[in-house]
Amino acid sequence: MKPLKDLAGQTLVYGLPSIVVRLLGYFLVPIYTHFFDPAEYGKITFIYSYISFINIILTYGMETSLFNFSRLEENKKKVYSTILISIICTSIIFIVLVNIFRQNFAELLNLPEHPEYIVWLGIILFLDTISAIIFAKLRQLNKARRFAIIKASNILIYIFSNLFFIVLCSKIYKNPDSAFYPFIKSIYNPNIGIGYILISNVLASGVTLLMLFPDMISAWVPLTKKTFDFDSALWKRMMPYAMPLVFAGLAGMVNETLDRLLIQYLIPDKTVSWQMGGIYSACYKLSIIVTMFVQAFKYASEPYFFVNAKEKDFAKNFADIVKYFIIGCLVVSLGTLLNLSWIKHLINERYWSGLKVVPILLLANVCLGVFYTLSTWYKLARKTMYGAYLTFIGAIITIALNFYWIPRIGYMGSAWATLICYATVMVISYFMSRKQLPVKYDFKRIAIYFGLSLILYFLSTQVTIDSKVLALIANNGLILVFLIVVYLMEKPSFALLKNFKK
Repeated sequence: MKPLKDLAGQTLVYGLPSIVVRLLGYFLVPIYTHFFDPAEYGKITFIYSYISFINIILTYGMETSLFNFSRLEENKKKVYSTILISIICTSIIFIVLVNIFRQNFAELLNLPEHPEYIVWLGIILFLDTISAIIFAKLRQLNKARRFAIIKASNILIYIFSNLFFIVLCSKIYKNPDSAFYPFIKSIYNPNIGIGYILISNVLASGVTLLMLFPDMISAWVPLTKKTFDFDSALWKRMMPYAMPLVFAGLAGMVNETLDRLLIQYLIPDKTVSWQMGGIYSACYKLSIIVTMFVQAFKYASEPYFFVNAKEKDFAKNFADIVKYFIIGCLVVSLGTLLNLSWIKHLINERYWSGLKVVPILLLANVCLGVFYTLSTWYKLARKTMYGAYLTFIGAIITIALNFYWIPRIGYMGSAWATLICYATVMVISYFMSRKQLPVKYDFKRIAIYFGLSLILYFLSTQVTIDSKVLALIANNGLILVFLIVVYLMEKPSFALLKNFKK
């Protein structure tokens, strides 16, 4: 049980600080939805959807390549140095092109009046791309605490910058009698509007890279007699491994964010399309707790699986990990759904018309998390092209269903397309993995937990309680029922984990 205990500990260290701080980030959602109407909020989510795609291209599979080639190569510093130099060079080329063609890109994104948004977007991507490799190195070295501290600092700076510009500056700017008015007037322009979200991101990303600078320099000090060591032969061996991951990542991002882009292009009325995008994105935020849990688990599990793949009990431990991961996702999903009556107040009531997508998106993210976990088989087998195949299948489903449903039922079509996509690739990945990674999963218990969670949620929708307090108590009582059933069924395994001694 030691591997399970270790992974649980790493997931806690990687995930808990990030989850706690990102929960604080929820306070930005009511701020955004209060200060910006759905159309304006739709624009910023549209921009960030593009950022997600470009980030995959700029990192071009080098994060996973770092894990894989550090495992295979004796000189791990040379692996890190080669990857980091490659990323820095391509990022510099990117930022130069963005500045040269900023007006062209602004027109392409239907934001011709704001070319400065494109410049800020480019700076964010430049900083985050370099930071991504250094963060990957911290994960590879199991420096979870430093990883968590810097990640938490990034989010806190982003939050406080948003509060400063969007709330404090705008309030003081409207009050010329304030003693701070001259200073605020010199740094604040209300016409920038949603642009301050991007500016806040630039500040957070810049500070993050500064904090990571000592780790970046460690790639070269000490290494060889040369200051910078780029192994071209090693790089050429990395690229065939990394390129399929790029295509898989792009296809995966199609599944995750293309719906917000397509809403803008498939709804003819631009005012309506921006509003739809804003409402859908705000309600999507309410399912982010599951996403954070999945991300925390992914950060810890990816290097863990590479290190422990050759252990004799790996298959059994992997089966247990998948089961407990699903249990965790279901608990988080139930907690969100059964408390939606007060969680919905995190967004302005102008956005509540989209709340019906939340249950669908929560289930979709559970399927996505399971797919991420199952994808371990092709990474360990160095058959990353299969990952591209799977995500391309998902991308085809996403594109086809969104093109069909968005003009007919709007963002509800996007939500259903997301669920169908993730569920399909999850099932296909399982059947493909049976040869490379034969694992006996506890399907019976997994089915029981899924079924119980659906039944409990259905019961909560069928019983009407006039008192909000009593309704909240009753709903959380249903969560307690789920936890009790899990505890009783998993009690023997919990006892082994608790009593394990190193």
